[in-house]
Amino acid sequence: MIAMRQPVENGYFVVENVFSTVECEHLLNAVADPSVVVRGRAGSRHLMSQSEIRRVASDPRMLRLAHEALGTEAVPYRATLFEKSETANWLVVWHQDTALPLRSEFDMPGWGPWSLKSGVLYAHAPTWALSHIVALRIHLDASTQDNGPLRIIPSSHSLGVMNDAEVFALARSKTPVNCLAGRGGVMAMYPLLVHSSGKAQISAPRRVLHIEYADSLTLAADIRLAIS
Repeated sequence: MIAMRQPVENGYFVVENVFSTVECEHLLNAVADPSVVVRGRAGSRHLMSQSEIRRVASDPRMLRLAHEALGTEAVPYRATLFEKSETANWLVVWHQDTALPLRSEFDMPGWGPWSLKSGVLYAHAPTWALSHIVALRIHLDASTQDNGPLRIIPSSHSLGVMNDAEVFALARSKTPVNCLAGRGGVMAMYPLLVHSSGKAQISAPRRVLHIEYADSLTLAADIRLAIS
């Protein structure tokens, strides 16, 4: 494994050559069957029910990277395939990832609004809860300057949960960084890192398997993450 890391203080790091080309093809085949995985316009959500996704989420290489980011043991709980292509060339505005899947609803300050997505209960979470989370993004295709890579504002995760106006103001005042990685590379990022993604300028696909980890499925008494 060849490490190409940014300091964790920046809110992210990239490690190249974690997975081989053969492993990337195997993962793509695992999520290609429409009878198993339901695809939306931007990809597929709630993939932890698939055995191959659970296997790669618990791969020692992934657990080691999650441990490095969280500073403790890590448990995978949610997986999403993001897919840009010639027919689905989408963009995402600047935002933070603040919604968490939860086992049951509760009434506690800082949580909400609540929603139900494909049978999974979600709530927007406060800063303290999101500090227990990291996402690892497996690049099943190379992420380049031309295919709509993830853009981030370094160290913005340290500002806590922001509203939309604060996020957009920050993005206007800072110089973004394009997060590039070769095929098989993995990017680690904290959910409060302000990020966006523009449209691809080329027709080649950009597919990323985004797997989220927590230091425990139980964030606090009566607050437990759902596996999705």
